[in-house]
Amino acid sequence: MGPEDSLLTRRQLYRGFGAAGASTLAGLGFDLKPVQAAATRLKIKGAREVPSICPYCAVGCAQIVSVRQGEIVNIEGHPDSPINRGTLCPKGSAAFQLAVNPNRLTKVKYRAPHATEWEERDLDWAMDRIAQRVKETRDRDFRDSWEGKDRDGKPVHKRVNHCSTIASLGGATMDNEWNYAHLKLWRAFGLIWLENPGPYMTQLDRARSGHFIRTRRRHDQPDGRPVC
Repeated sequence: MGPEDSLLTRRQLYRGFGAAGASTLAGLGFDLKPVQAAATRLKIKGAREVPSICPYCAVGCAQIVSVRQGEIVNIEGHPDSPINRGTLCPKGSAAFQLAVNPNRLTKVKYRAPHATEWEERDLDWAMDRIAQRVKETRDRDFRDSWEGKDRDGKPVHKRVNHCSTIASLGGATMDNEWNYAHLKLWRAFGLIWLENPGPYMTQLDRARSGHFIRTRRRHDQPDGRPVC
């Protein structure tokens, strides 16, 4: 057995301390039967621990997902992670509600133009509808070049290869891998209005600080006018 095989993980160390502490308390005359009875009722008893990563921001905090009989029963921070050392922020601590939540929508909701009620639609219908609308809009509005005049009145011809009538707004649970693939797809379509924040609510703060204004200015036309 090599030196690396004798190393204890942080989790094993905590368990060892707990066992030693329990033995000490029992030796001092403390009655541990109520504690043992409570331990048998723990929601993670008999569950399988699966290491995972928090899906929210880009910090990459490690989590332990407890699974029993094919269902998630608990999510907590992973103490062996050098990033978060078992801790989680409020959003990461509430990750269980993302996976197990009776209020989570599981069917597509569609509201037709000028309608006041939502309808349930099939997922295949929704995907085809989105693809159809994206293709129609891009075919109609895609521009490979722009012609105009600069500030001195001289004619200007620029190659732009963009479609300015489709925008993408990311959500709070989009991880880094999905963000990468998501943006690669939209940029291949020529989109320029892209925003993929981690915490969704920070968009309000970014808007107040002028983030969206700066984003727009990066895509201004050569004469200084916005593209849309």
